[in-house]
Amino acid sequence: MKQLPNCPKCNSEYTYEDGLFFVCPECAHEWNEETMKSEERVHKDANGNILKDGDSVTVIKDLKVKGSSNPLKMGTKIKNIKLIDADDHNIDCKIDGFGAMKVTSIYVRKI
Repeated sequence: MKQLPNCPKCNSEYTYEDGLFFVCPECAHEWNEETMKSEERVHKDANGNILKDGDSVTVIKDLKVKGSSNPLKMGTKIKNIKLIDADDHNIDCKIDGFGAMKVTSIYVRKI
């Protein structure tokens, strides 16, 4: 017999399959394997702290910026970040003096 995953919302073990979805009879939460993968994705900074939307971060090393002759300097503060699901650049933000850009989370630390 196939082992079904526990409910990601209430951790109930009494889940069942309904077509392509898993259903929890205790809290009525429905999900599929794709939503579980996106919910499990956690973005961490250089120190291992978990990042959330709206956090403020600081750049930990000078970064070359494509299309600009000036690098993004170490210590630059980035406010109100937005996390995106991408393999390379997973922070979408606006930086004073540079404008909108994407940054990789391993090059920042949470303030």
